Amino acid sequence: MYKGLSVLGFIPARAGSKGLPGKNIRLLAGKPLIVHTIEAARKSGVFDYLLVSTDGDEIARIARQAGADVPFMRPADLATDTARGIDVLYHAMSWLEERGKKYDCVMTLQPTSPLRSAEDITNALDLLIERSADAIVSVCEVDHHPWWCNTLPVDGCMKDFLRPGIPANRQELPRYYRLNGAIYLARWDFIRKCDNWYGPGTYAYIMPRERSVDIDGEMDLLLAQLIVKS
Repeated sequence: MYKGLSVLGFIPARAGSKGLPGKNIRLLAGKPLIVHTIEAARKSGVFDYLLVSTDGDEIARIARQAGADVPFMRPADLATDTARGIDVLYHAMSWLEERGKKYDCVMTLQPTSPLRSAEDITNALDLLIERSADAIVSVCEVDHHPWWCNTLPVDGCMKDFLRPGIPANRQELPRYYRLNGAIYLARWDFIRKCDNWYGPGTYAYIMPRERSVDIDGEMDLLLAQLIVKS
């Protein structure tokens, strides 16, 4: 229990990855990617149960060794490129409910966000409690401001690339944020009912960009390695 709330930690870790083969167990600072997330989750001390959903035997072995539970292997139809993440979560929630287990909240922690800290996890839960929120989703400030982006015509002419009135000085631009994929937290009944994380009771947990690396390819992994070393 964390401040009166029972919390499920949910780590989805599919074996197949086209962009970065074996992504969830690639090494970062000498540890498989998924281990960074499991260690942060365990260090936070907030989870009543830490569950990994995977279709990969090696991922399951590494996850168990790191201290998470892998009570089932994910069905093949939920381990495809097109499977929705929320359906993978629902599968785990249903598996638990069938065994008489239900929690106040569930937090999804993707292994591809290995720089998220234990403090980020506890801070997100504290924000849920403080705001009496239905859900908390982590974000970070954008790397490239969308007001400086546009499509290009076939000939590449940039005559109208920037719309009139857009400041040329970065300091004058309003702050924009993006989803960083590190934390998705919701009350159990809310996520069951709404089929997504967003609603009037959803609030943003803002993380710094240096802890918001989402590893999807080799360049992301190299960037994470550099940040860890520094």
